[in-house]
Amino acid sequence: MKAVLLEEKLQYTTERAAPTPLDQEAVIRPTMVGICKTDLELVKGYMGFRGVLGHEFVGIVEECSDPSWVGKRVVGEINCSPRDNIVKDPRHQEGRTVLGILNRDGVMAERFTLPLENLLEVPPHVPDEVAVFAEPLAAAYQIQEQMGELPNEALVLGDGKLGALCALALEDLGCKVTWVGKHTSKLEALAHKVETLTADQPSPHAFPLVVEATGSVSGLERALSDVKPQGTVILKTTVADPHQLNLSLIVINEIQVLGSRCGRFAPALEALAENRVDPRFLIEKIYPIEESMAAFEHAARRGAAKVLLKL
Repeated sequence: MKAVLLEEKLQYTTERAAPTPLDQEAVIRPTMVGICKTDLELVKGYMGFRGVLGHEFVGIVEECSDPSWVGKRVVGEINCSPRDNIVKDPRHQEGRTVLGILNRDGVMAERFTLPLENLLEVPPHVPDEVAVFAEPLAAAYQIQEQMGELPNEALVLGDGKLGALCALALEDLGCKVTWVGKHTSKLEALAHKVETLTADQPSPHAFPLVVEATGSVSGLERALSDVKPQGTVILKTTVADPHQLNLSLIVINEIQVLGSRCGRFAPALEALAENRVDPRFLIEKIYPIEESMAAFEHAARRGAAKVLLKL
């Protein structure tokens, strides 16, 4: 089958063997998948991953032990429990696999497998190019799951895809958001919903919550300087390159720093279904899977918006 494979290097192949599902797993035919920053970092060597890439998807269930799922259009949680120890929340479970990231082939292929308990049905009125954002948007709503009650305002650093989704999610959850980025053209897309600042402008004041989604050391440095004493910094991006950082402000100002990864899909899918969040403005180009190498090259360009693969 066709697949985007990471072995010694990134490659497109037509000879990948079709997957064999385990008990209580579904075989899914993806219709649209996303390329994200994590995929690009995996290509650089992050996590040492080898296999089929991809974890953002919408697709059709083709085969499983429960016939009620067959034919349904789904998205799916990416963390999978070991089959001998299934738990409700496997996101930090020892021995888990992670779709397209850790010991489990991903979604950039004509077929892939995922446990039934990971699946969520997509409402019929939600188009593929919206549903495919369920995973990254869930990561944005994870901020509330981690913090519980949110402050009344937040600063979001980074005008990339994840930064935009974090700004939208926090605005949807009732925060007054100030969004900082390098590109005026990107910031303008949400100027009707949030306050915007270019990266060379100072923040108007310190914030109780700062979300760092730049993926850069300079972004984290700004986050630590712009958060209020005893405030919270959420780290949202993964970076493969080593870096150094002065951590003294964390101690001096008693800052809480939270790493933030995968969120539950249900809040994100609900927001998409109710059109509270419409991420389609982030889509820059959709490529067929046969042009996946060009798609990855495009996605890796500085400042690129969302690149999708259609199957």
